[in-house]
Amino acid sequence: MSSTKEEFHFKITVIGDGMVGKTSLIKKFTHESFQTDYIRTIGAQFSKYNQNIEGDTCTLSLWDIAGQDEFFFLRPSFYKESMAAIIVYSLENNQLGKNSFKHISNWHNDIKKFCGKIPIILLGNKVDLVDKNILEESKISKLTRSNDFLGHFMTSALTGEGIIKAFQVIINNLYHKYKKLDNIY
Repeated sequence: MSSTKEEFHFKITVIGDGMVGKTSLIKKFTHESFQTDYIRTIGAQFSKYNQNIEGDTCTLSLWDIAGQDEFFFLRPSFYKESMAAIIVYSLENNQLGKNSFKHISNWHNDIKKFCGKIPIILLGNKVDLVDKNILEESKISKLTRSNDFLGHFMTSALTGEGIIKAFQVIINNLYHKYKKLDNIY
């Protein structure tokens, strides 16, 4: 094993319907902050996050893609070169939550169409607004297995619940995948 420290750069695309909390999740993870006012993403926003793993530096470029249909035409160019994706939906028991859950397969098909088979995790956000005991976890588990997601995590951008664990799964998956490939060559 080489003692040379390496740098890895990973582009991770964060997708899902508008108003599910994509931007808030990213801000909570990267800056440990939460903004109560909703500010609509226009096109895409970008965030960087650095993490050391086993002495190597991993730089994440998090692409927060607008979920509104009027930005559909921009998505293929934003998806380009994504190494992983995070699909976010809302756990809220309202129309937003129901629609965002129904649209998971659309987001999944969209990212696969432009990026092929990349690692994807599913985040059910706004867990702080629901009673966990009434969530239909069997439906979520079936969806996670049938789409071969790396995992499903219940998160809250407000409290931070589940966010670090979810992001660590995708970061570690990418790091070990590309570290292994790097060692082959």
